[in-house]
Amino acid sequence: APAPAAPVAGELVTLTTDVVKATFSSLGGDLVRLELLTQVDQQDRDKRVVLFDRSAERTYLAQTGLISPTGVQLPTHLTPMTVAPGPRELGDGSELQIRFESPEVGGVQLVKTYTLRRGDYTMAVRHEVVNRSAAAVAPQLYLQLARDSRPLPGDSSFYATFTGPALYTEASKFHKVDFGDIAKGKAEHDRSADNGWIAMVQHYYASAWLVNQAQPREFRTAKIGGDLYSIAMVLPLGEVAPGTTKAQDAQLFAGPQEENRLEALAPGLELVKDYGWFTVLSKPLFWLLDQLHRILGNWGWSIIALVVLLKIAFYWLNANAYKSMAKMKAVNPRIQELRERYKDKPQQMQQEMMRIYREEKVNPLGGCLPIFIQMPFFIALYWVLLSSVEMRNAPWIGWITDLSVKDPYFILPLLMTASTMLQTWLNPTPPDPVQAKMMWIMPLVFSVMFFFFPAGLVLYWLTNNLLSIAQQYVINKRLGVN
Repeated sequence: APAPAAPVAGELVTLTTDVVKATFSSLGGDLVRLELLTQVDQQDRDKRVVLFDRSAERTYLAQTGLISPTGVQLPTHLTPMTVAPGPRELGDGSELQIRFESPEVGGVQLVKTYTLRRGDYTMAVRHEVVNRSAAAVAPQLYLQLARDSRPLPGDSSFYATFTGPALYTEASKFHKVDFGDIAKGKAEHDRSADNGWIAMVQHYYASAWLVNQAQPREFRTAKIGGDLYSIAMVLPLGEVAPGTTKAQDAQLFAGPQEENRLEALAPGLELVKDYGWFTVLSKPLFWLLDQLHRILGNWGWSIIALVVLLKIAFYWLNANAYKSMAKMKAVNPRIQELRERYKDKPQQMQQEMMRIYREEKVNPLGGCLPIFIQMPFFIALYWVLLSSVEMRNAPWIGWITDLSVKDPYFILPLLMTASTMLQTWLNPTPPDPVQAKMMWIMPLVFSVMFFFFPAGLVLYWLTNNLLSIAQQYVINKRLGVN
């Protein structure tokens, strides 16, 4: 695709539906701004989220055009086009169209038609290639997404989410491409297939060019000047005879990463919602969370209910871990006495400690293994809550009006810190004094991060802590451990 970024020029035309406000430029018929009318901007709650943009702060564009493998000049996203008249607001209708017509370039005219539908973040885009020359042409259509690599406003330094290009093919599945690798010329991804799509991903939102029918295509990534990167899907259109027209249909999705919608649009498109390594666990956990939300009608209570269900599922595994911890706490005074008695005889001290463990049937590692087994499930749930756009602007109770941002009064993080310290007190104290100090310091350090985490994540950890404390307290009481 042509490398230079389009200058700010051309007539701007805005179409408004119930969910988007889309601004197109007559220069190439590009989509240069997209405001998501249902998504509140968390930096300024009087505004709406802007995805595509061409401004001093952000460059993020959807571009299309024609190229020729023989070097013949054809209409591109830099070609001035005329805009056909028509309605610009959806009104009572179900769809809205805008049509761009290029002049003849190399005897070829390109006609682009965007169709926006009510309640839909996906635009149908038809490209018609009209050959008015005396010879056959074999053009290629490129569908391109271009954006800068600047961090998003409000990005947290305490957790990272992926921003950048991505693509999908049946052969290699979902693949993210780092801006840095593109800049170094080291981007690794499939170069061709007869299926697949391209996307530009950021936290909570994505855009993607989709062509679902099987046909040959190439995938290209490039740095196209300054801090601007592109990912493109190039479709050979075959021969277009003189005096004939060939059409190519595509879809442009641009909106929130609502998993159920994405699954229905294209194979693997839901993977733009980035769960990292834990996708295999995160997807069923989100499904369960979504089902709970349909019943409870509140994402905060749904998070609590899901943690309760996970705790029930792992009840006996946790019970064994807490029994082992309780036994360790019960024999801890004897261990401390041994350390004092044999502090100059480490080998004999170890032998005596192992004797006590055998007599009391205590496994020093018994409390660790069950926790390690279930950690992947709780990490997977962490990524579900971090990645789900459904948490944005979702209230829970009282002061928690948005589960995707930090608690404005830090009440949940303070409660979580207190619960963490109580849980530490219930655990057996390590015999080593240095380890004993670290056992108290590390939870405090870990808890500091939660003051900056989204409230939904803190609610999840707090609920997990409280349920763990309750179970551990009951088991300690049954075994007579204080």
